[in-house]
Amino acid sequence: MKKGFASDNNSGVHPLIFKSMEAANSGHVVGYGNDPFTEKAIKIFKGIFGEETEVFFVFNGTGANVLGLSTVTNSFHSVICAETAHIQEDECGAPEKFTGCKLLAVEPVNGKVTPAKVLPHLKGFDFEHHSQPRVISISQVTEMGTVYQPDEIKKLSDLAHKHNMLLHMDGARIANAAVSLNLDFKSFTKDCGVDILSFGGTKNGMMMGEAVLFFNPELTSLTKYIRKQSMQLYSKMRFVGAQFIGYFKDDLWKKTANHANAMAKLLESEVAKIPEIKITQPVKANGVFAIVPKKIIEPLQNQFFFYVWDEINSEVRWMTSFDTTEEEIYDFVKLIKELLVSK
Repeated sequence: MKKGFASDNNSGVHPLIFKSMEAANSGHVVGYGNDPFTEKAIKIFKGIFGEETEVFFVFNGTGANVLGLSTVTNSFHSVICAETAHIQEDECGAPEKFTGCKLLAVEPVNGKVTPAKVLPHLKGFDFEHHSQPRVISISQVTEMGTVYQPDEIKKLSDLAHKHNMLLHMDGARIANAAVSLNLDFKSFTKDCGVDILSFGGTKNGMMMGEAVLFFNPELTSLTKYIRKQSMQLYSKMRFVGAQFIGYFKDDLWKKTANHANAMAKLLESEVAKIPEIKITQPVKANGVFAIVPKKIIEPLQNQFFFYVWDEINSEVRWMTSFDTTEEEIYDFVKLIKELLVSK
């Protein structure tokens, strides 16, 4: 089976990330984050987002989202998110289990949460019979491969703050969003009013480990205890810190994300030439969503695995990665054409 287009999680680890981990793999250092590699990585994050930023490393994206939300909620709170959000669809109820909160899912517009969709849930404040709205959570890039513009994020943060709420961003693919927007990270997160950011790297060339960033240090008095209780405190934290050092060195993150996005645009342009294929979402990052004749899906998957997004409508999702090649794109498109003729 060829590499396929199932998920950027399926890709390997970038060789330069391995080198960063190898550089950290010498001698003994204090565990649980009290090491020079973790300290350097935190310093890098503070240099990007500001000295007041609090940084907590965790194992994975679900852990990042759960830690961020658990820090700022009680069980009587609610979190408003898109119906397609990862915290709603793909985290096995972990946010609800660990926070005790209700997730209030709204219908997205092109994958995005909008103020108009949020407003109906902004009710029952200070009413003890009603869960208390506390957080608006958005994904950047969205689960539909679209990207929030800074003004869209600012409107949501203004709405949240007006109601004494917070804005959380699931940035599992934040690097892909940054290169799509051609902006630095801070300009569409902290500068737009985001309060808590799950900063991902695993989907863009890292092995494991994500960062949870809080832009208001007053929110984090209990975070270290919550991280430990939720089993997200890594004893050999230096290997997470080392990865982020390599990730940011010489803008490796930008090169890998740029390549993944470019491969998605190439795939989009090639399949758009096939009349039987219909692209369903604007391709803004490294995901292509398309309606494909059902008869060719299984034979396509046998050679280039990918996921069916909407089985009823025969909509599929194709994800590109930092190591996707042009040859793989052209081979995939060639197979589509061959199957359409033979089937």
